[in-house]
Amino acid sequence: MNATLSSRQESSRRRGPALDVAVVGGGMVGAATALALARAGFATALVEARAPAPWSPDDDVDLRVVGLAPSSVSLLDELGVWTAIRQSRVSPYAHMHVWDAENGAAIHFDAANEGRNLLGYIVENNLVQWRLWQALDAAGVRRLCPAQVSGYEVLEDRVQLTLSGAETDAISAKLLVAADGAASPLRAMAGIETHGRDYAQRGVVAHVQTERLHEGTAWQRFLSTGPLALLPLADGRCSIVWSLPDSEAQRVLALDDEAFFHELGVASDFRLGRVTGATARAAFPLRLQLAETYQAERFVLLGDAAHAVHPLAGQGVNLGLRDVVELRDTLANARDGGSDIAAAHVLRRYARRRRSADTMDAMGFDTLARIYSWQSMPLVAARGLGVRLIDKLSPIKRRLAEHAAGL
Repeated sequence: MNATLSSRQESSRRRGPALDVAVVGGGMVGAATALALARAGFATALVEARAPAPWSPDDDVDLRVVGLAPSSVSLLDELGVWTAIRQSRVSPYAHMHVWDAENGAAIHFDAANEGRNLLGYIVENNLVQWRLWQALDAAGVRRLCPAQVSGYEVLEDRVQLTLSGAETDAISAKLLVAADGAASPLRAMAGIETHGRDYAQRGVVAHVQTERLHEGTAWQRFLSTGPLALLPLADGRCSIVWSLPDSEAQRVLALDDEAFFHELGVASDFRLGRVTGATARAAFPLRLQLAETYQAERFVLLGDAAHAVHPLAGQGVNLGLRDVVELRDTLANARDGGSDIAAAHVLRRYARRRRSADTMDAMGFDTLARIYSWQSMPLVAARGLGVRLIDKLSPIKRRLAEHAAGL
């Protein structure tokens, strides 16, 4: 990290920081961060190793989808990209139905009962990333791609980044933002540890055709092996996220189509009838991971670099986009108040607020996963009683729905 500086880097030292913020990582959350900060008036650069593939309506639907909460839609609308996303290929949903395979207890969320038209949208990851990426140039974001950070050095008034594979070998900024994913190299460079647990599960994903329409509803069934979600797609199919123990996930991935259709139908209780078609399957490991802190000197974490959560609530990207809003507002308030945007007390405000909120959500999802793994009959019965009570208690249901929506 303290490698010998080239003459170009020495010149940058003398000139001072050329940028307010350098964002590393150009996924959905990183691109949204760069765009939000640029639109807020900060001189911003985005460093990314690989540009996203252009999205096209002629392409197959991306296997990776996200359920965007109203808070996320509001941010994307503020950033000027939501209209283009909505007009491309999205699936609104107004209902969510969750039920327990062991005791039949169910809870149903209806947007109309919350005074809203929708609960959210199911959208392809690469569509959101591509629309954000397209908006960067017009907002004045300096894109450095392909480029990787090989090291950085914290100076008195800025951070000096050493780059490889880029048009320049160094840039400097007042603040470095790491949005480079759950395995974040920058987090490791900053010496920030993580804690959490490996669920020893994988999420099997595919898009499936069923006999009955999805009814604009997100369906989720909790089984003893883990939750199964069927998320509505714009073309009438469902995207599945089927959480299974590692060995079971490998077995399911290896099934022929007929066997897979049958096992998925059984797992979903044939709620949408028989499964009649499916794309190729893939799987990803499930892990709970929280950074010990979101802040170092002139450095912050956000998105998956800060937190990775169980997908059962579909909130991972929404938490990341809430990080973006908090960081943008915190930096803008500091600037408007005449403070150094990367001063320790400024970054501490962002880090405390978001780490507290993210930790509460992550622990909540983890507790839910543990509760639904109970197999003892008295505990299963107690779980069912609790779910039925919540379904009947409108104020509690409303609070849960509002929290998920980010309202």
